[in-house]
Amino acid sequence: MKRTRTGLATLALALTAAGVSAADAVTCDPSALDVRSYRLTTRAQALIINDPRGSWWDGFQLGKHEEQLADLNDASAFAAERALEIDPRNLMAYGILARVALALEQPDRAEAAWRRVLDGGGAVVWSATLYDVDARTYFFLAFDRRALRVYRMEQLAGAVKRGFYGIPEFPGADNERFYAAWAGCVDPAITPDAEVAWPDVREIKAGNWVLWFKLARPVTIGSDRTGKRKELREIKVNLHGATGSLEVYKPVGQEGPALRGRGPAGYQDAVRRTIVKFVDPDRRIALPPFKPGVGW
Repeated sequence: MKRTRTGLATLALALTAAGVSAADAVTCDPSALDVRSYRLTTRAQALIINDPRGSWWDGFQLGKHEEQLADLNDASAFAAERALEIDPRNLMAYGILARVALALEQPDRAEAAWRRVLDGGGAVVWSATLYDVDARTYFFLAFDRRALRVYRMEQLAGAVKRGFYGIPEFPGADNERFYAAWAGCVDPAITPDAEVAWPDVREIKAGNWVLWFKLARPVTIGSDRTGKRKELREIKVNLHGATGSLEVYKPVGQEGPALRGRGPAGYQDAVRRTIVKFVDPDRRIALPPFKPGVGW
């Protein structure tokens, strides 16, 4: 189901601007939320992420993966907006919008959602790849006002099925605990695999495909696929949500054209600037100049 980005509602931003009473404070409690709203941020999100959008042949069509990811982001945001229409207290809906709106290049909408999530005691949670730990499994990074927390996928989802190359598959719609966590409501009983308080983050650098969180002291992060752990002095992470594009160019010294990939560098920069706006009011964390080039 294809939706245009400009056609999405801006309910989250409107609610923030208008203000919400204490009686309408955001919550993660499924017993307090309208069941339809809750399911739009858990079960519906599971159906969206697991909906097959392409085939093996799509790898040979320029721009196809970019279009499929945009459709996924639009669908996820649409469901979250509908959840807020039904019940504006749903913290998970804001958590989804805080993340997805950045991928949709809607920074004002994203910041409004970030504010509601963090003021409500939740976190903005991304699925991610940590290349220096294990590029063949997924991690989940939770950002709140106090710290950056890293979870292995199996901590949130339980045992996962692994497909080609050992890449994990996302669980089905019955695993509401996992999708609630991904939407910002992580069970506090789950101890993160690693936790970094914001005073221990010295710098966030943006590249084409990744962010580098440079740390004041090392952390150790493990892989749920290999069981191995690695000590890191910086966390190099791809926060999922945006993909690159292919472009045709004329290589120096060659007669014919060639293809090269461009990473979503603007997305990386927008993510890091949004993070520090909410977690580093004193501007202590350095943001090196943004100079996208080749490589990471």
